[in-house]
Amino acid sequence: MSMSGMFAWAHGDVTPQSVDTKTLPQLGSKWLPSNPYSTGPAFQEALRIGTSAYNQNCARCHGLEAISGGIAPDLRKLDADCTGMADAQKKSACFAEMDDYYLATVRRGRTRDGRVYMPPFEATLSQEAMWSIRTYLETRREK
Repeated sequence: MSMSGMFAWAHGDVTPQSVDTKTLPQLGSKWLPSNPYSTGPAFQEALRIGTSAYNQNCARCHGLEAISGGIAPDLRKLDADCTGMADAQKKSACFAEMDDYYLATVRRGRTRDGRVYMPPFEATLSQEAMWSIRTYLETRREK
């Protein structure tokens, strides 16, 4: 087997790890449209949990500190289209759209032509865990 064949197998063999979010405000069963932990009193705890959860579940494909090695998208650039917007209303709408995209992708994963490029995490990660990872990613945005 070639090295590339081994890498493809390893890349697709991701076992999602559950994340303990008991110390965060619980969000209920209805999925929120935007990150409730971006600001406010839960931010630091969400960042702590999200950093650990990212390292457990995302770093092997998306890279340490969200810096991709080129295989999976570089998540520091997830909101790149939004950050430079001058109009506050458009910027806010852009971030809301990116929250929606992020949540849909993490919940359902990404598949193309029958190949899994990202596994779905909805069965493993709670809403609190997904938003805490998003909190971490927000701190990793390229300036």
